[in-house]
Amino acid sequence: MAETALTTPRPVEGRGPRRLAGRPAPALLPRWLPALSVAAFTVGVTLFYGVSVRDLTLFAVYLAVCVALPGTLLVRALYRGRRTLAEEIALGVALGYAVEVVVYVAARAAGAPLLVLAWPAATFAAVAVVPRLRGRESRALRTPAPMWWSWALALTVASLVAWSAVTFFRHTALTWPGMASVNVDLPYHLALVGELRHHMPPATPMVAGEPLLYHWFVYAHLAAASWITGVEPLVLLFRLGMLPVLAALVVLLGMVARRGAGSRAGALAAVAGTFFVVAPSLYLGPGTGVFTWRAESWTSPSQTFGALLFAPVVLLVADLLEGRGGAGRWIMLGVLLVGVMGAKATQLPLLAAGLATVGAAGAVRRRRVSPALLAVAAMTGVCLLYAQFVLFGGARNGVVVDPLSLVRVTWGQLTGRSGARPGTASLLGVAALYAVCWALIWFGVLGLLAGRPGTRTPPGTLLMLGMGGSGLGAVLLLGHCQMSQIYFLAGSYPYLTVVAARGLSAARARAGLPYRTAGVAVVAGVLIEVLVRWLCGVRVPLEAGRPEALLYLPYGVLALAVALVVGVLTLRGWRGARLWACTVFLVGALGLPAAWVTRALPSGGAPPGGAGEAAAEAAESGESAGRVPEGTMETARWLRAHSSPGDLVATDAHCRWGHESPCDSRHFWLAALAERRVLVEGWTYTSANMARWRPGVRVQDIPFRDRRLLRDNDTAVRDPASPEARLLRDGYGVRWLVSERRPGDPGAPAGAAPVYRSGDYAVYRLR
Repeated sequence: MAETALTTPRPVEGRGPRRLAGRPAPALLPRWLPALSVAAFTVGVTLFYGVSVRDLTLFAVYLAVCVALPGTLLVRALYRGRRTLAEEIALGVALGYAVEVVVYVAARAAGAPLLVLAWPAATFAAVAVVPRLRGRESRALRTPAPMWWSWALALTVASLVAWSAVTFFRHTALTWPGMASVNVDLPYHLALVGELRHHMPPATPMVAGEPLLYHWFVYAHLAAASWITGVEPLVLLFRLGMLPVLAALVVLLGMVARRGAGSRAGALAAVAGTFFVVAPSLYLGPGTGVFTWRAESWTSPSQTFGALLFAPVVLLVADLLEGRGGAGRWIMLGVLLVGVMGAKATQLPLLAAGLATVGAAGAVRRRRVSPALLAVAAMTGVCLLYAQFVLFGGARNGVVVDPLSLVRVTWGQLTGRSGARPGTASLLGVAALYAVCWALIWFGVLGLLAGRPGTRTPPGTLLMLGMGGSGLGAVLLLGHCQMSQIYFLAGSYPYLTVVAARGLSAARARAGLPYRTAGVAVVAGVLIEVLVRWLCGVRVPLEAGRPEALLYLPYGVLALAVALVVGVLTLRGWRGARLWACTVFLVGALGLPAAWVTRALPSGGAPPGGAGEAAAEAAESGESAGRVPEGTMETARWLRAHSSPGDLVATDAHCRWGHESPCDSRHFWLAALAERRVLVEGWTYTSANMARWRPGVRVQDIPFRDRRLLRDNDTAVRDPASPEARLLRDGYGVRWLVSERRPGDPGAPAGAAPVYRSGDYAVYRLR
């Protein structure tokens, strides 16, 4: 069979790409100029936003020597597929991260975290001793990338770095008290990095004794990086850690898209659609709810890290399903599946759904299922079961079956009635709008219908279709206390975008549609959306008294406009594949291109990461400097320097500053900055707390499960000479008390002598 699962010609083992006679090899500098340019830009951005030259240099050396180089050597030894040099390095980075995490878990459990360096050392030694592991034959499998493609990927990476600077670095300080205003979840992530630096197996550091039933492999990676480089976890999490992850993710998704879409032009459209996707918004006013999209987020490092490890999994699975096996691919797949299992296990059900789609198609076509499919399904099932019942302890972690819960939130945002519950008709209506918006983005998928009769849909395409459909289904079916069901869609939409790009290419090729005509159809789609939005003039959230039916007006007018254009083309003699191809490009343009144009116009809402999103996230940011107690950073750092990692700390700080009534229990700063386990600090994200959540209740407002323990804890911290303090020392093993004085709190009891005091904090030692 001539095609791979992702439509790449089968390479001849040991034979490289042929060069035209007399054509010189590209000069070294121009070939590397795109990578060097984006690297220089990234260095300038990180230095501008407070990273020291020392930290940046150490991190770069670590990334090259301890992750990318050994990972690339393993890829050369194991992977026999065609790739460019950039793709080979990106595969090496992903594989290197996966191996690093597995080795670090063992090294940390053995009490010697720096033993994680054994894996790059062993790799270098093996390559030096065994010549065939050097992968010289793999160089023949490299294909040169066109310069325009290299620059396109470099500019994509540079745009993500710029996006990081504008939307994250600028608002995420590395110093106190500015740090207190960061996204509310960042101290939680920072606390988990500290936990993985010092403990294995990890537990929830904010509530002693609570298991950590979460995707924690990214924190193990950051902990390993911190041990190796000496760079503060704070700098890694807030500035450096996700930059190489995003860069490698761009290259790997470009690799998957290039093979899946069938051309580099289609692949570029898929990459752009992945990183700059935003659903159509036919309303005036700021972007609202699920009708906007956020780029890969620094505030969810597990999602970004998991996406990187999952991209080569899709690539390898597609190859294996096409019969391009070999022990190397199976080894790589096993390691990467283990990495995905602990990095972001929500990817595994998506993969299982994609495999089920391929299996169903194979059963219908050939009345059998391939052994490779069964083997991959078995590996996926084992990892999924291990994740659910070992890593997550069988806990549901706030996930419930709650159909259309996300749609209810969107209805409240569109109508301005967030506290109300919509009726059935309203709920179904907004659900239909939700489906229409995403259908417009992925309308190119229907271009596959224009394929030549008898053309077999490759297994890779079926795999991605199944993953995308399951992701959208999970978003609509499930509910979560923090709306995290959206991550099912986040994990699958890049691959639906690849299929959409493939569909556009298939429709254009089948109809013989010139690129110029396709471009005219795209421009027409953009103009139609702009005019519909301007003519209808519906502003959200709706003003009081305005009918809810206005929400549907722009979309009805849009449908009529598209039908009118198609009717005109039909009257002009367009038929069959030509008419269908033009329609696909026209409607597809209502998604990504038109959505960005409307957001660039006045009152069009802000693009993802812009002012509109910043305003939407204001409620999830930390506090202003005026509310922050003085001495927070100094006290936590003093405690880290003068205590042992095994010491247990008690504190009376449980609520976010300024959110004491009701208590928003997302207070994690002591565990985050001191890197110590706390008896009770903030309990929002513990498995016990999320198990008590039900729809309609804010999970951060649920009281602590053990009120007597909380009362004894607070009494002991406020009076270190009390019987409760002795109970904490003898019964729970507490060694340190950290008291935070807020306005209105009583003063310290007479005779209580702290071992350290800074600003509003006092630290006591229990002996």
